[in-house]
Amino acid sequence: MSGTIVDSAVFPNQTNTMAADISGQMLDLDEDDDLEVFSKQATRGSAFEFEEEEASDFKDIFVTVDNPESHITAIETFITYRVLTKTTRSEFDNSEYEVRRRYQDFLWLKGKLEEAHPTLIVHPLPEKFVVKGMVERFNGDFIETRKNALHRFLNRVADHPILSCSEDFKVFLTAQVWELASYKKQGPGLLSRMGETVRAVANSVRGVKNRPEEFTAMQLYVEAFSNKISSLDKVTQRIVKEQKEYLGELKEFGPIYTLWSGSEEELVGPLKGVAGCIERCCKETEEQVNQLSDTLVPTLHEYVLCSESLKAVLRRRDNIQAEFEAKNEALATKKVDQDALKEETDRLEDRVEWANSALKGDWGRWQRCMRGDLKSAFITTAQKNIDYYEKCQAVWETFLLSQRMDGSEDAEKDDSS
Repeated sequence: MSGTIVDSAVFPNQTNTMAADISGQMLDLDEDDDLEVFSKQATRGSAFEFEEEEASDFKDIFVTVDNPESHITAIETFITYRVLTKTTRSEFDNSEYEVRRRYQDFLWLKGKLEEAHPTLIVHPLPEKFVVKGMVERFNGDFIETRKNALHRFLNRVADHPILSCSEDFKVFLTAQVWELASYKKQGPGLLSRMGETVRAVANSVRGVKNRPEEFTAMQLYVEAFSNKISSLDKVTQRIVKEQKEYLGELKEFGPIYTLWSGSEEELVGPLKGVAGCIERCCKETEEQVNQLSDTLVPTLHEYVLCSESLKAVLRRRDNIQAEFEAKNEALATKKVDQDALKEETDRLEDRVEWANSALKGDWGRWQRCMRGDLKSAFITTAQKNIDYYEKCQAVWETFLLSQRMDGSEDAEKDDSS
């Protein structure tokens, strides 16, 4: 979909606002050149090639997140979600599992996947804290939205040809609460994690000297994508807010006509007719607002978070290369410990090649998912807007027709008398 279609079809009343906010920056989802510029390179000779058609035919793990429950203890209040898994994989002892997980468990899983596969694109989790202006924490709408986002996160992992084979993912899906708590304690110690952090900071400060051109282009793409999707997210949330305010006023408007009809004997029919039209339009407006809130807003905001995940992946790739470059320089200048440095340099070179291959392979896969998700959300929203305006128009046209018919009948009665 071009930017023009997004402006006029998805948000019919916001064309000027959109043009002013992000003119010339919309995603062109129907053009192949800009969205597949990297995927062609990603599939060439990559160890991580993955055909979507084959994967869908061979899907062997299905995960559902549902049934949120609130827990109140002396020190905290939290929500747990039921995670149901059905699988035919031989590495699982059973074909079905049911466990309960809280948000911090999902956060742990995401961290472990990123730690083990720093340049694979792990789908984002919803934010830990509620964004200002959004619903209250533990409010029913918030819990439902978070449940849906957690469901999508696990299914993205389950659909991934590499991440879904992670031992951490298997433990997350199968271990009971106490078993998971015990497994978490087996992770790297505090000093080890601090060492990794120090190296990452040092590498980011040092920077990369010879970043491959394709990753520089990837970085530019991500920056542009982030700006576009953030603008769309903000505009959409503003539209939803304004539509909710309009709906609230519309609900107050209808009863006024009903009350008015009680004091105007000759206008009882028309006034009650207007009240009925407003009531039916209220119902249609509420459905439209729900569609925006349930479909478009979560999808756009999810990809705002996704853009941040992509930036983090690219930073981690740069850190891996920066560490290799630093060791390579040390090997060229130092006269002692040559053998040890050479061995470490070779290891880091292999790590850089693996990281690059992993990212290139995942890049095309992520783009296909992104394009499918956004295109589906835009088309669904555009169709809902068309249905909404057509139904509201039909309501008022029916009312006008009834009034004209009543007027004709009154005129005939006057002529006959």
